[in-house]
Amino acid sequence: MYKLYLGLLLMLSLGGCAVTQTSSKLRVATFNVSMEATNYVEQIGDVEGNELSQYLIAGNHPQIKNIAEIIQRVQPDIILLNEFDYLASSESDIKAFLDNYLALSQNDSSPVFYPYFFAAPVNTGVDSGVDLNNDGVTSGTKDDAFGFGLYPGHYGMVVLSKYPIKKSNVRTFQKFLWKDMPDNLLDTVKNEDGTHYYSEEAQQVLRLSSKSHWDIPIEINGNELHILASHPTPPVFDGPENRNGKRNHDEIRFWRDYLSTKTESSYIYDDKGERGGFKGINFVIVGDLNASADEGDGLKRGIQGLLNHPDVNDSFTPTSLAAKLHTPDSTFSASHTAFWRMRADYVLPSNSFKIIDSGVFWPDIDDLHYRLIKDRKSSSDHRLVWVDLEFM
Repeated sequence: MYKLYLGLLLMLSLGGCAVTQTSSKLRVATFNVSMEATNYVEQIGDVEGNELSQYLIAGNHPQIKNIAEIIQRVQPDIILLNEFDYLASSESDIKAFLDNYLALSQNDSSPVFYPYFFAAPVNTGVDSGVDLNNDGVTSGTKDDAFGFGLYPGHYGMVVLSKYPIKKSNVRTFQKFLWKDMPDNLLDTVKNEDGTHYYSEEAQQVLRLSSKSHWDIPIEINGNELHILASHPTPPVFDGPENRNGKRNHDEIRFWRDYLSTKTESSYIYDDKGERGGFKGINFVIVGDLNASADEGDGLKRGIQGLLNHPDVNDSFTPTSLAAKLHTPDSTFSASHTAFWRMRADYVLPSNSFKIIDSGVFWPDIDDLHYRLIKDRKSSSDHRLVWVDLEFM
């Protein structure tokens, strides 16, 4: 079926009838879909790691069907999915999601087709080889992995696109070392007695990205768009050393430096060894950044620095009425993107775009589609965030 709709899209495009492919409006979205193995077992100890693969092949899991319906109702042209497990079978898993869920109408919503996608290894669940959490055991998973995870690829990412991805030009930064960021906060991760939380051995191998950072160029009607995708660690689940809060800060700061001057970005190197920062014009930063400039436990100067970057357009904040009603006593609630009451998920375009519209898919309790987001089992504790753009 995947090959069938690829051919259909090609024929429509050649015939000038593919409206999405020729429209001047571009809808870019991000969605933490919670499609990771622990979501599909009764107890975490039961996880084998291949649960998502099984349900994607079966095509009948209610949570995944609801995720697909949400995407169908928003119809993004490009979307980042956070927490979509990355396994050795990821290419077939993604195709199964496309074929068995997105290409089939969910509750009379229109199918959506993505002929192009990108996924790559992430740091979650990857053995660091050292005892990162100082418990005397080098377990290779959870807190001893490069990114918290029960198995390699846990909480992975995937980008789906209606437009061609220039895969040979993708830059990934999975293996970039935290210590190699100038003025990093790794050096400040200390115990209450002033000693370093991480051993010298750990500091030499610890990677910055808890998952990865990706720069994905996409060809759109003669224009090139770079999707800058990531999913920084939550700034919690640690101790007084604040190791996760400081890592979250620097993971977000990475994009700020990446978009800045050659001097500020010269320290950066990708997984192929290419050095330097952003080399394009048009970009959109997408992802569950686990940070808010106004709320939460994170170090706010990290996300504030990104939002205030001169090349980033944050003048049009996606909102929803249902989020406001969900937390009516909060000044910032209209912009919340997670059930747990914070703006965590971002679609941040470059100033080279005109922003037409934006929103958060958050149906109110009286809405027919509330069933899609009413609780974690329905879909996710995050909401899909979208922005409509035009090239200028």
